[in-house]
Amino acid sequence: MSQPIRNIAILAHVDAGKTTLSERILFAAGEVRRPGRVEDGLATMDYMPEEKERGITIESGVAHFEWKDSWFNFIDTPGHVDFGAEVDMALSAVEGAVLVVSAASGVETQTIAAFKKLREAGVRTILFVNKLDNPDYSLDDTLINIEEILGVRPVLMTLPQYENGRMTGVLDVLSQCRLTHSDTGEEVVDDGWNVEDGWDGSRELKQHYAEAVEFASNFDDEVLKLAMDGKRVPPKMLLQALKALANSDDYALCYAGSAMEGFGVRSLVTALTFFLPDVPEFNEGELGQVIRLRHFKGVGEISLFRSHTDMERKAWPAGFEFSRLKANLLQPVDEIRAGDIYAMRTPFETELGQTIYLDGSGVNPETQTSSLEPQSSIRDKYQPLLQTRVECLGSEDYHHVEKSLNTLSRMDPSFRVQKDDGGFWYLHTVGEVQLDVLLARLKREFGCEVRAGSPEVRWQERLCRDVGPVENTFQLGPHKISIKLSATPLDSDAHDIRLSAEFLETAPREILAGVRSALLESTEVGILGKGALVGVCFEVHEFTWTEGALPPMIKKACADAVTKLIKPADVRLYEPIMELSLECPVNFAGLVTGDIQARDGKVKEIGGDGKTHFLKADIPLRKIFGYATGVRSISKGTALYSMKLLGYRPAAL
Repeated sequence: MSQPIRNIAILAHVDAGKTTLSERILFAAGEVRRPGRVEDGLATMDYMPEEKERGITIESGVAHFEWKDSWFNFIDTPGHVDFGAEVDMALSAVEGAVLVVSAASGVETQTIAAFKKLREAGVRTILFVNKLDNPDYSLDDTLINIEEILGVRPVLMTLPQYENGRMTGVLDVLSQCRLTHSDTGEEVVDDGWNVEDGWDGSRELKQHYAEAVEFASNFDDEVLKLAMDGKRVPPKMLLQALKALANSDDYALCYAGSAMEGFGVRSLVTALTFFLPDVPEFNEGELGQVIRLRHFKGVGEISLFRSHTDMERKAWPAGFEFSRLKANLLQPVDEIRAGDIYAMRTPFETELGQTIYLDGSGVNPETQTSSLEPQSSIRDKYQPLLQTRVECLGSEDYHHVEKSLNTLSRMDPSFRVQKDDGGFWYLHTVGEVQLDVLLARLKREFGCEVRAGSPEVRWQERLCRDVGPVENTFQLGPHKISIKLSATPLDSDAHDIRLSAEFLETAPREILAGVRSALLESTEVGILGKGALVGVCFEVHEFTWTEGALPPMIKKACADAVTKLIKPADVRLYEPIMELSLECPVNFAGLVTGDIQARDGKVKEIGGDGKTHFLKADIPLRKIFGYATGVRSISKGTALYSMKLLGYRPAAL
């Protein structure tokens, strides 16, 4: 019997302790000699210089380990909102996940977003309540917070123990034992403790075992019968019932402890072995699927690849190589297994979501049926809010910079590059952190020296009246292209292109695709250069071309037609409005609120517990540039905040 494979991701709000927990899991599994500390820049999973400098996860790190005869592929995902696309791609390749909730802050904005992503992706989720090494943080309050906000009933499976205000161990509900630290810092079973001896915590542990039985009885008739008869339910029987409970939308298994101190980790990893589903069945004839793209200096581009078959090296397609990826280290392998995750080198350029067949051929990810989201749908989900002009320091670097930017945009679907005919590019990013990281990677990984302007808010330009039709002709040598075009506004942010029946019937597929692509590309720049043109329906009444006309000619003819058709007076600007969620000590509440109002922010929700002040506000993105520095100064570094796009409203200019 082959070794079971478990593919898992770990998600959390920023600063909930996600990467620290990842390090502790690797330490518990014997993969590292000691857990690296994020604040020291020594986290195994955060290998990028930008991650070490900022103390945040940017790329989904991958590690592998064995635990209780199971093989784990472990993906540590970013918590920062700028890198949400990384989380989406990671979830496409896993069956289970750990969602970390900080007992210091409870369920936060990104916790809710992560939980929603997990539910939408159908990924079985286990909760870990972290930072309980501080006895001032309440486990009970956090559990209530989880139930109220996430809408699931947490079933507690470990209980923290304290002595003189210090965490000394955890009690495991299922095994009814106590876990403490050995001399080397590993979690081990305390053989001197027995639940039947009436020692400290015994009554509480039995109470939670009975509670687990009560909840599990909803999913197992045998457990229900024993419970109703007042008989004890054996741990093995309870384990089977909890497997069904873990797959329910109404409950969530919950482990509690401290990643920093290394308590509760052993029970959590054991739960990942027991309660997560096996890898699915894959289609015959498929080698596997590309789930991420990476670029390493000196190595080049690699694909993170999920295998769909068992295959030894001698049967691999020509030119293919597979390795284990541990952070940024590649370790060659001699065979691949279905469901396992590898780093893949291929003789051709791959795309996110692409399926590779057994003969080494690939299929376009945009046209295939797949569990992995196509790159285009992820691009639609993450609207770039900033645009930054970038140009070469020397004209001889132009083609190298362009190729490098295109590679980075293929690796991150939420980042877009818009080429300008003036010899520069606009980088469209979700936020400032993503922009800073992309520019740093451009220099470090690709050796590109560029000059970047200041980031500007990327507005929306919306058509506000019917325009056209207009005619435009472009001729180059013997080739000539003519187009007759009109446009009408749409109520939504979408684009639509309508083609005349005659054009649809007579034009080859490549001409139709070229016209559609050219018109859509022209909307990316906008009419005023402030942002994308949205809410517009183009109608192509006539389109003629000479045989042999090249795609760049189609692009030029369509772009010039749009410029002739839509004038600045025909569009209205809409600006992005952000929802700011912030908490800080109450003594800074007045200063923080006043600063938000000075930035044209509207406070819509206020709360707190007497010690911590909480608020939500709507605020224009253009007014909140550099907010991290400002709020840090006002609150002396004590404020925590997160932002998300709320929508767009007409700009008051």
